[in-house]
Amino acid sequence: MRRLGEGVGFFPVKRTYRVVVAKPGLDGHDRGAKTITRALRDHGFEVIYTGLHQTPEQIAETALQEDADAVGLSLLSGAHLTLFPRVMEELRSRDLDDALVFGGGVIPDADARALREQGVGNIFGPGSSLKAICQWLEEELDSRG
Repeated sequence: MRRLGEGVGFFPVKRTYRVVVAKPGLDGHDRGAKTITRALRDHGFEVIYTGLHQTPEQIAETALQEDADAVGLSLLSGAHLTLFPRVMEELRSRDLDDALVFGGGVIPDADARALREQGVGNIFGPGSSLKAICQWLEEELDSRG
């Protein structure tokens, strides 16, 4: 049996955070979402993966029900400039303004900048280091208190 974090070069988080990982829209490719879900779990996060074809409303409701500290969105369909802001709007409508939203997928640099300007914490593209994503998320959540 493997212990938490063993064999992947990660160190468990200092405090347990809950992260919802979701695939908004009609995108049917979830390898990246499943990969980040496993990496976050190995790092010590509690992760809830919602599965494919989630609406912004479903994602926000899951974040509310699961008392999520962060919401990770994975999108390859090109609808990121529409769906990310809609998810954030749904989070705000449920008084979840403090939930950290981050994302991944094939997102052009200009679009990633626009999303960060709208409040997305960070965008990770193909080839991003899983360890770096986990460390960034932990540090960002730790800094929020």
